[in-house]
Amino acid sequence: MGIGVALPLGYLIARNRIAAAALQPYVAATQAMPAVALAPLLGLWIGYGLLPIAVLCALLVFFPILVNTVLGLRAIDPDVLGAARVDGVGWWRMLWHIELPLALPAILTGVRNGLTLSITGAVVGEFVMGGEGLGQLLSVQRQEADSLGLFSTLVMLCLLAAVVYGAVRLVERLVER
Repeated sequence: MGIGVALPLGYLIARNRIAAAALQPYVAATQAMPAVALAPLLGLWIGYGLLPIAVLCALLVFFPILVNTVLGLRAIDPDVLGAARVDGVGWWRMLWHIELPLALPAILTGVRNGLTLSITGAVVGEFVMGGEGLGQLLSVQRQEADSLGLFSTLVMLCLLAAVVYGAVRLVERLVER
């Protein structure tokens, strides 16, 4: 969900000055809301279960992907875009054949960082809204003062983050070829 909103919004902000001026302050303000404070509101508004946890994860994923998308698109050499326009390249072909390939390293960096943060969102969501994953396991272990269990679960969370990070990095390498 976060990727699906961040990519088009990032494109809009990067390519439209009015949209950038109107949206950037609000996008930046979203980062001032801690996930721990937002999670109970999501539980009240959406209910409990997997959906509010997914929405919380999407909110955490959103910002790094949006920022890197804007950065990647704005870093494209304007002369390259101008030459493509002179050659008669339309909007869709410009996006698909020029802008996306040139901005992709920055976009995938945002995706890599965002997906790693989504693990934090899932854990925080399960702390606050319940669930059956590692966040819930951490809650139980904390209540039982199970330091070995807490440490083991934290190691698993770190390994999960490393695997997600490595998987996106693998996709980056495949795309670079």
